[in-house]
Amino acid sequence: MSGYAAAALDALGDPNRRLILERLAERPQAVGVLAATLPISRPAVSQHLRVLKQAGLVRESVEGTRHVYRVDPAGFATVQDYLGRFWSTTMDNFARLAAAEAERSGEPGERA
Repeated sequence: MSGYAAAALDALGDPNRRLILERLAERPQAVGVLAATLPISRPAVSQHLRVLKQAGLVRESVEGTRHVYRVDPAGFATVQDYLGRFWSTTMDNFARLAAAEAERSGEPGERA
């Protein structure tokens, strides 16, 4: 597992961070606006955003005195690639199991 995928998965392990990401998936938001919609303090939101940023899951831009955060698709692509390996392996194993079961029962492998 790459360091980026590990950091992203670790960051996603916290329910508050997942909630923050859900809010940011709706639209980019400033820290204060985001904190007003969450059941945690503004300093806690800032700390969670710092972790999400270090994990590559969010980007920050400065607009005047506001720090606006948005989801970073590149970070999620890393996680998707990592999890995609498991999906491919699972589907390959399922296909082999289905073929073996069909062979044991005398059924053809494919049906029209």
